[in-house]
Amino acid sequence: MIEISGFGVVLLFLIGGIAFLMITMLVGKILRPSRPTPEKQTTYESGEEPSGTAWGQFNVRFYIIALIFLLFEAELVFLFPWATVFGKEELMQQTKGLWGKFSMIETFIFIGILFIGLAYVWAKGMLEWVRPKPKSSSFQSKIPANAYDKFK
Repeated sequence: MIEISGFGVVLLFLIGGIAFLMITMLVGKILRPSRPTPEKQTTYESGEEPSGTAWGQFNVRFYIIALIFLLFEAELVFLFPWATVFGKEELMQQTKGLWGKFSMIETFIFIGILFIGLAYVWAKGMLEWVRPKPKSSSFQSKIPANAYDKFK
């Protein structure tokens, strides 16, 4: 019987995964109908007609809010093991409750640091959504304004 090393097993899984992907793509291409229309060829933009270019500017506050969200999402990644591992009854009995007190203090310190960060961001005004004031253009067109009435 032939023995396969650990790398051979990984190689077999890679080949199997690629083969599975190729087979499913081929079956999908054979089975699905192909009836392109101009409506199907347009870019999907949340159910709306696409307008303008894709190079639009975004407010920087979108990114700040996203970073704050990621910070608090990462907090949950660290709090979940504390809730599961530090709450084990056998550890509590072995350490006479010291383990539970230590884990609670550590958790409160962690949440406190995050709260201080949130308070700092809030105090700096980064969570306030300021709407930009519309700026009127100073461009003077050579075309009279009543010429645009034909297009309405």
